[in-house]
Amino acid sequence: MNSKLNIVVRVDLDHAKALVIAKGHITIHSVNALYVVVKRANSLREGLDLELDLSRARVDHEALEMLHTASNTHQLPVRIDPQQAPCTISVLAPRREPAAARHLVAA
Repeated sequence: MNSKLNIVVRVDLDHAKALVIAKGHITIHSVNALYVVVKRANSLREGLDLELDLSRARVDHEALEMLHTASNTHQLPVRIDPQQAPCTISVLAPRREPAAARHLVAA
């Protein structure tokens, strides 16, 4: 898998929905780039429902916890959004590495 972060946003303003698709490797550092994209999408329309699709990404545990926190609090981190605009994010699970691959990496 490519470690470069690739983000695609699909927006349906008529139905107040946006899909943010992330590919690559999401770390505690690169998650900030993802937050910035989510913030920009969220600013397009009030009450926009954002779905964050991580199914094609490899996400570090700490970064996933950060994204779940934003989802649970309905706000992005203050350093990204000082205004703390309401942000409804649903996080779709990242891909899982097969058990055999994890053992090879650990060895």
